[in-house]
Amino acid sequence: MRVMVGVKRVVDYAVKVRIQPDKAGVELKNVKMSMNPFCENAMEEAVKLKETKAASEVIAVSIGPKAAKDTLRTALAMGADRGVHVMTDDAVRTDQGLEPLAVAGLLKKVVEEQKVDLVLLGKQSIDGDCSQTGPMLAGMLGWPQATFAAKVTVVEAGKQLEVERETDTGTQVLSVPLPAVVTADLRLNEPRYATLPNIMKAKKKTVDVLTAADMGVDLKPRTTVIEVVPPPVRQGGVIVESVDELIDKLKTEAGVLQ
Repeated sequence: MRVMVGVKRVVDYAVKVRIQPDKAGVELKNVKMSMNPFCENAMEEAVKLKETKAASEVIAVSIGPKAAKDTLRTALAMGADRGVHVMTDDAVRTDQGLEPLAVAGLLKKVVEEQKVDLVLLGKQSIDGDCSQTGPMLAGMLGWPQATFAAKVTVVEAGKQLEVERETDTGTQVLSVPLPAVVTADLRLNEPRYATLPNIMKAKKKTVDVLTAADMGVDLKPRTTVIEVVPPPVRQGGVIVESVDELIDKLKTEAGVLQ
């Protein structure tokens, strides 16, 4: 079974984002970037499948400018066998200008070229929070899908998956025939750290470079970001001397009591 994993370069989850002065988006210059956390879960699961001999090869794919190659190298250091870098214009923001529909279209081309049996993606990226790429890709390929996966088990000699997925009311277990698309939730696993020896080995692994503009996919955005603003600053609390004073403030100032 050949597994393909999509990995996205995003602002590091620990960075406090800043809005650009023109309010066109968040500031990306001189900001620490890293692999999307949910993509890390997807990559970890793919590597585990290979370690248990359920998968024969793991291919990491990233779409973005030249700097996205760093994210691919991280995926290779985690255990991917080789990488595919779909190069986009450096001026295209992958958090806004490259929308899920375009990403799904590009991934579809790579899937068809690489002849993979399973696609693992993060359930969402922490910059756009759309959760649309996986379902769109499954629809384009005509493959079954299992989203928000918390556990993945290969059954029937690699012909089928059993996927436990998160829902609003609990968990749901699905039986999914291969080929399929699965999106990873945080509960799926604990991603490993890339060790120094593996980082050095990753430099020798193959990364194929494709050009997004030459892949015959419409990359034009369907939406326009009008304005990005930070959330309102939280006001400081006050200390009250009694329950009566608390009730009075809730009635007269907060307006939450009648």
